[in-house]
Amino acid sequence: MSNPSIEQTYRELKQKLSGVVPDVELRYKAELAWQINQLKAEKNAVILGHNYMEPALFHSIPDFKGDSLDLSRKAAQTEADIIVFCGVRFMAETAKILNPSRTVLLPSLEAGCSLAESITAADVRLLRQRYPGVPVVAYVNTYADVKAEVDICCTSGNAVAVVESLHAETIIFLPDEYLARNVARQTGRHILFPSLEGEAEPEIDRQPLGKGRMIGWRGRCEVHEKFTLQDIRNVRAQFPQVVILAHPECSPEVVEACDFAGSTNAMMRYVEQTDAPQYLILTECAMGDNIAAANPDKEMLRLCSVRCPHMNRITLEDTLKSLQYNQHVVEVPEAIRVRAARSVERMIAIG
Repeated sequence: MSNPSIEQTYRELKQKLSGVVPDVELRYKAELAWQINQLKAEKNAVILGHNYMEPALFHSIPDFKGDSLDLSRKAAQTEADIIVFCGVRFMAETAKILNPSRTVLLPSLEAGCSLAESITAADVRLLRQRYPGVPVVAYVNTYADVKAEVDICCTSGNAVAVVESLHAETIIFLPDEYLARNVARQTGRHILFPSLEGEAEPEIDRQPLGKGRMIGWRGRCEVHEKFTLQDIRNVRAQFPQVVILAHPECSPEVVEACDFAGSTNAMMRYVEQTDAPQYLILTECAMGDNIAAANPDKEMLRLCSVRCPHMNRITLEDTLKSLQYNQHVVEVPEAIRVRAARSVERMIAIG
C-alpha cells in the first residue's frame, strides 16, 4: 500500500464510505480499484456502473453511473474500444446492440435477471399471433432476442412516456407484472393477463379488446416483489416522519403507500433535492448505501436486507480479471442485433 496512487484511492473511498464499509475492506478494495483504473486507461476501456453496484465498486471505477436508460445513452455515445458493464447481462447486451464494433465485457457470467428470464422470444411471437396488430413494449430488462421481437423498449423511468407515445387503444407490455400494473394505473388503462397454456381463460380475457387496454405478463423482479405493505406499516409505526421511496417494480399496493416512486436515478435525485427527517429506499439495498454515501448529511434508514443475487455477482475482483484477460465477451447475433437496435433506439429517442 506504499504506492501513493493506491493510498489516494483508499482515502477517497474512506471519505465517502467510512460509515458504510469497514476500513479493512476499503484498504483491500482500494488496491483492486487502482489496478482496474490503470488497466482501463491502458486499454482504452470505459466502465459503466449500475446504481445497484456494491458501494466500493460504485464509488471507485465507473466512468459513468446511473440507471438502465442513462447507461444506455452513455453506451451509445462512447468511443472507447472496450466497454465493461458492471451490471447484469441484459444491460451488457444492450451496450453491444448499440456498439457492434466494440468489445463488451461482463465481469460475471452469472449476472442474470429473473425478469429477463421470465419471457422468451417465442412467447412474444405467440402474443403477437393472439393479438394481431397490437404494438408491443418490452421493458429493457429483457434479453436481446426478446427486444428483437417488439416495437419499442422502455425503462422504469420512461415507461409512461413510451406507452403514451404509441397512441394505441391497446398495447402489450412485457414482462414485469407490477411495472405494467403501475403504468396502467398512471395511464388510465385496464390491464389483463393472458392465461397460461392449458388453463381456462378468465372471462375478462375473452372480452373484445377496446380503448384503454394493456396486456401484461406475469414476470416479476425477485428483489422488488419481496417488499410488502406490512413492511411500510411497520416502518411508519416506528418512524412516523420517514419518507419512503419505492421502485415501480414493487407491487401497486406498495407503490401507492409510498411517498415517491421512480427509477433509481429519480430516487437519487429526490433524496438530493428534498429534506426529510429520514429516508427509506425500497429497492436493491446496495443502492441505499450508495445514496447514503452521496448524501452524508441525510439520515437513511438501514432496514433493507434485500440484495439482488445477480447484481451481487459483479465484484471488483471479477472486473479486474475481465479487463486483464478480455474475459466474458458479450456477443449478439447480427440478425437479432439489428432488429433489437430499432426498439432500443426508439426508447432512447423518447428519453
